[in-house]
Amino acid sequence: MSEQTVSTKSAAPPRKPGFLEGSSIDQPALAAGLMIFALMLLGLQDALIKFTSGMLSLWQFQLIRSSLNLLLVLILARMIWGTSRPAPKRWWAVMLRSFFLVVTMVFFFAGIPFLSLAEIAAGLYVYPLYIAVLSGVFLGERVGPRRVFAILAGFVGTLLILKPGTDSFRLVNLLPVIAALWYALTVMSTRKLCREESPVTLAFGVAITFLAAGLVGTLALSTSVVSHALGTWPEQWPYLFSGWRDIPMWVVGLIMCCSLLNVTANISLSKSYQSAESSWLAPFDYSYLIFATFWGFVFSGTIPDNWTFAGMSLIAAAGIFVAWRERVEKKELERRANFHRNLR
Repeated sequence: MSEQTVSTKSAAPPRKPGFLEGSSIDQPALAAGLMIFALMLLGLQDALIKFTSGMLSLWQFQLIRSSLNLLLVLILARMIWGTSRPAPKRWWAVMLRSFFLVVTMVFFFAGIPFLSLAEIAAGLYVYPLYIAVLSGVFLGERVGPRRVFAILAGFVGTLLILKPGTDSFRLVNLLPVIAALWYALTVMSTRKLCREESPVTLAFGVAITFLAAGLVGTLALSTSVVSHALGTWPEQWPYLFSGWRDIPMWVVGLIMCCSLLNVTANISLSKSYQSAESSWLAPFDYSYLIFATFWGFVFSGTIPDNWTFAGMSLIAAAGIFVAWRERVEKKELERRANFHRNLR
């Protein structure tokens, strides 16, 4: 009887982890739903940020929002979910991921006063192509001719949006493309290094790192020495190169809304990337392009031109193709491994 009980227990399927736990098994349906939900919230948040970008600095915004984020994470963890913030399993991995995300957001938000949300989103979403390249260079993964072709197609899509050589091209257009590189590192570190971390822990790490960056940036750029050293940059780029500015209370209220949206989206995205392969999530990830275009139209009435739409479509198609090829190749490797295992 006891042997039967033991064998029954050993044959039981693995328990699905709770929402606040790290994921050791894949849950693709949950991951896809969480990603779409999170990207809808992030699109709304970014529209609010763009709407208020002329009234405060990037560092001031990050200082206020990250302080609220930190408070929200602690409240949600202790009072609503009934748990304390889980300690990181690997401090260095959580902080490295947080650093990657902070650098991503600096480059991403730096272009917000000058670019439409659709343009910023399109530049950011070349990150799957970066992942394909970085995986080949640093992880030794094979990048075949089809992936190379997709990467080149995505590059062409980027050129259609940036329009180099035309009057509409500005160096600021490169900011979201640079942000995409750092976001690729964020995605890779979430899956490779932080999969078993609690989403609450990851959100806490991001909040702490953003708070430090916002505090340092605000204090440094509020001093006359730094302002003088920057010359005319604070006048030309006030959102990026100015410190503390007086803001009305309704702007603080919008920042509070951004904080709630950001914490909810970050926890959902962390859980999503932990719960499924990046190749599975890629098609859903591109829903941000739709949400960014929609919220950009709602708040500012901007509609991308035909070249931008063409570039966005080409980037999305290239990214989805790269993810599909990754999935096909992984299944082929698993099939071969199972075949050789059965031969033994």
